[in-house]
Formats: sequence, structure tokens, C-alpha cells
Amino acid sequence: MTLPDAKSDEHDPSPQKLSDPARAAELFAQSVGIMARLRAPGGCPWDREQSFDSIRKYTLEEAYEVFDAIERRDYTDLAEELGDLLLQVLFYSEMAANEGHFTIADVLDHLNRKLVRRHPHVFGDEAARAAGNRAEVDAAVAGSSAAVLRNWEEIKAAEASHPVGAPSKQEPRASRLDSVLRSTPALVEAAKLGAKAQKAGFDWPSWRDLLPKLDEEIAELEIEASCGDPARQPAVEAELGDLLFTVVHLGRHLGIDAEMALRKCNVRFRRRFHEMELASPRPLEQLSPAELEALWAQAKLQLAAEEGAVPPTQPPSGAKAWP
Repeated sequence: MTLPDAKSDEHDPSPQKLSDPARAAELFAQSVGIMARLRAPGGCPWDREQSFDSIRKYTLEEAYEVFDAIERRDYTDLAEELGDLLLQVLFYSEMAANEGHFTIADVLDHLNRKLVRRHPHVFGDEAARAAGNRAEVDAAVAGSSAAVLRNWEEIKAAEASHPVGAPSKQEPRASRLDSVLRSTPALVEAAKLGAKAQKAGFDWPSWRDLLPKLDEEIAELEIEASCGDPARQPAVEAELGDLLFTVVHLGRHLGIDAEMALRKCNVRFRRRFHEMELASPRPLEQLSPAELEALWAQAKLQLAAEEGAVPPTQPPSGAKAWP
């Protein structure tokens, strides 16, 4: 696909650090070559052993590291993390090429066509239609981002009805849950699935009804985990998944976003653990479990006092304070 020239915008005074397409193309080609070499016979044994399933967890990790760099506004780190995320794209594409599915060129071609067909106000109606746009939209957006978004949604809807490169006729969706994308982070996906099921009347009446369900899932997890049989590991994973799923829906009934709750919990854990390290007279590794518990409880109270927050509820006597 030959990329059309974008229409000039004489009214955009914003300063820009212009990209160098030729240099970028040279470096991208080098990256593709490196990835192909790593996966080729005589390349890296680890890279050659990987599969789509074995590296998919790293894709999530890299995406979250990009997210973290953006939150910190660390642009030097962001450039590196985006490179790591791009590595995942190269890795998947090379594995797909090795198996005869598609190549990185196909990935780029899909991307370029999508960008052109969804931006008729930039590349023109003719170029957008040549790239597969079937929606009737007004390309004259007059600098309005709201108009751009309306066009974008109409073009996306046309793509869903008539996928580019696929037959125009599609079978109807098999389930109302199909609208919840599998690409969504797992905690978010679980909450959305439950919300969809709720509309069909399939849900717990209140958050209190989920508490016995939590006990039930914990008991089932304990049974599987106590076996100690490596062959039962898939069952242990399934029971842990059921427990997490139930916790997400407890949060949904309480009006709490599980993903954000966990992110905030992670921040609290970091701060409290660091407070333990600062308060400890010796390295933590040298302390007894009872001493570690005491430091943890002290850190919780100390940070709550500093933040002016309500002190955390203390556990019953004999119960562990962590986390």
C-alpha cells in the first residue's frame, strides 16, 4: 500500500520534534532482522523455544510498564519501555511467520490501512475508501475533535459489519457476552462479564450473598492445593481463578473497581514495607515472624497517622496483621 500524503494544516502552530521516516524504517528493518536471526536455526535457544502462550504474560507486563512510565512522566524510560512493547509485536509476528500464518509486513499493512480509512479528514475520502472505508462520513471536520470521534465510531461500526478483507455477511453474535473484549485486562473483563450477566438476572442479590461464596471458593482451593500433586496444578489454577472472579464481583456490588483497588493496595504495600525497612534495627531477613508482624502493624499505624487517615482496623488477637 502506498501511503497517501496528508493534507497540510496551516493553522497548527504547535512545536513538534519531527520524526525521520527514513531513519525509522532503517532501524525497524534492523529490528525485524535481529528478531528473525534470534528465531532462526542456530539463534537463541530461549527465543526459539517460545510460543504464543509462553510470552503472552510478558506482553501484559510490558504494557503496564509503559503505563507506569507515562504516569511518572519519565520520557526517557518511556522510550525504552515502548521498545520493549514493540519487541512483543516483533516476537509474535516472527513466530506467526515461522508457522505460516502472517508476517510483520501483514501487521504493518493492516495498521496502515486502518489509519488511512479512519482518517478521511486527513488523507481524503478517496484514499480512505481505497483503504477499505465503507461508512458515509463528513470528512470536513473543521478542526473539531468531536466530529473526528463521531466519524471514527461510524467507520469502526462499518468495519464490524463488513470486516476488511472478509465476506460481507457475518453470523450474528452467539452471546451477549461477546461484546466484552477478551483483550480487556482480566479484572476489568470479569467485572464487565458480571455486569452483562446481571442484566439477564444472573447475579447475586447483594454483596452480602457473595461472602459465603468466597468461603466456598477458598475451601475448594484449599482442597486442590493440599493434594500436592503436580498433575492437579491446572485445577489449583482454576480454583484460584474462581476465587479472584468472586472477589471482583464483590467489588462490583460494593461499587469498587477491582483493578483500581488492587493498584492502590500495591501502593500501600510498597509504602508500608519500606516503612518496615526504615524502622527495623536489623535487615528484615534476620527478624523472626513475630518481629516482622510487629513492624508491619507499626508501619500501618504510622502511615495512617501521617496521612490523617482513619487507623486501620486491628485484627483479632492472634491473627496476622499482614497485609
